[in-house]
Amino acid sequence: MQAADTICHTPGRTSGRDQRRHRHDGGPGGASIGARWQRLPLLWLLGPLLWLQARHVRRVTPRMPEPPGLRAGIAGCGPLIRLLVAGDSGAAGVGAPTQDQALCGQLVRRLSPHHTVQWCVLAANGLDSPGLLTLLQDAPCARFDVVVLSMGANDATGLCAPLHWARWQTRLAELIDLRFAPALLVHSAVPPMHACLALPQPLRWFMGRWARQMNHNLAQLLIEQVGRSMHWHPATTTTTGMAEDGIHPSAEGYAAWADGLSRRILGSQAPGTSWSSA
Repeated sequence: MQAADTICHTPGRTSGRDQRRHRHDGGPGGASIGARWQRLPLLWLLGPLLWLQARHVRRVTPRMPEPPGLRAGIAGCGPLIRLLVAGDSGAAGVGAPTQDQALCGQLVRRLSPHHTVQWCVLAANGLDSPGLLTLLQDAPCARFDVVVLSMGANDATGLCAPLHWARWQTRLAELIDLRFAPALLVHSAVPPMHACLALPQPLRWFMGRWARQMNHNLAQLLIEQVGRSMHWHPATTTTTGMAEDGIHPSAEGYAAWADGLSRRILGSQAPGTSWSSA
């Protein structure tokens, strides 16, 4: 087994614009026809306004850095569980003051009373699904028992068709199985973009509908999938749990996210078994 910290260097920062050079139309699958909820007519009608609002948001919203701190380590006591948190700014912890208060740090804190947790963060702000695929392809192979994926917000803002996006998650899952062989892969749902107060209306409403359709299509693809599950974010329409940019979670938001994830991870293990023998 290759130690987790051998692959968990801080990756080179890649902007969302650079990552979107991986064109979505070159990926697997195609757009959903039956579940478009008239998004194409809405784009035609609202497109100029949505474009102006998105441009304004990019201009005025402060770009928060990834928090400082370790991205790999070992903590806790008990049976070993090897944990990889991979993905975009959510996995990287943007909005938290330190990695200890970000998603992985909060998750390790909740798992460590039950397990010795060998953990790693492999993430970068601005990644979309094609960008994460490249990042994972470049990482050395290693064994992890649980992989948590945070992915989708940048795909949503890039208007990746919902079914197309869900099929990208299948492609990511196949690569993760090949390189990391986890017993459990948890797809964290696209964040509730209808609650991102930094987005003005109707952009917030439109992106919320888009994100919900992405989640719906992924949930449908995960039906009867062994070893893959989906974790839904707590529904919120308030500023509770949001960082100062109105987009990313705060330390409190990451705590709520990690609490649900930890219960899902601990509940998925069969009694009397160890993760390493799964």
